[in-house]
This record gives sequence, C-alpha cells and structure tokens, in this order.
Amino acid sequence: MTVQLLSPEGMFQPVPYHHVSIGTGTRHVHVAGQIARDAAGDPVATGDLTGQVAQALRNTALGLAGAGADFTDVVRLRFFVTRWSPDRMDAFLAGITAVAEELGIPQPFPPASLIGVDYLFEPDVLVEVEAFAVLD
Repeated sequence: MTVQLLSPEGMFQPVPYHHVSIGTGTRHVHVAGQIARDAAGDPVATGDLTGQVAQALRNTALGLAGAGADFTDVVRLRFFVTRWSPDRMDAFLAGITAVAEELGIPQPFPPASLIGVDYLFEPDVLVEVEAFAVLD
C-alpha cells in the first residue's frame, strides 16, 4: 500500500477527511489549478458551488490518471473557494459526495484543506483543487 490514511486517537473526530497520510512511494504527483472547465475550456456549472466542486474533482481525476494515479494514491487535497463562509459547507460537501463513488475518492477522504479566497483567476471560478499523490 503506497498511501496509508489515518486519524490518530485524540485528534478531532469525526471529520470528512483523515488528519494524516503516510506516503511510502518514490514518485510524487502534483495536480494543480483544477477548476470547473470542460476539455474545450468552457465553464461548467457557472454560479453553482456544488457543480463546480464536482467538475474540478473530475478534472483532478483526469490529471491523476495521466500520471498513472487515482484518488487512492492522494496524500493531500487542497481546495480554494471564493467568498467562503461556513454556510456554504453543505454545497461544498455535496459536490464531493456527488462524485466520490464515480471517482473512487476514499471516504473519509485524504487530508484536506479548504482555504477561502476573495478571487480566483476568472470571475466565474468558485473553486480550485490541488492534489498531491505518491506512487511506488
């Protein structure tokens, strides 16, 4: 097993992600800048956080696959969300739930950070995803 996910006793629980991951492989895969755009670069789910999270994760899966990886190899996820506030959490998590089975995202998922930002590179972009994976 290249990636071991765990949440040690004494750490805040339950959360939808593991607190710790241990990668034992030697090849590192970094996928960055994944947003809700289709293969032609056209916006997907404009104005819809749930839909944008789902599409950004689908694009992340494509990036991982291009390197011979998938979500079981991911040791860390990072999400940037525009104009973040806690009342948006349900919509955010719904986007993950919508594609978790389709993409093989472990539940709970790997260690993750959600970072609120004022603005991403285009006004219609609500979320950007980064994934870090380790392969043997």
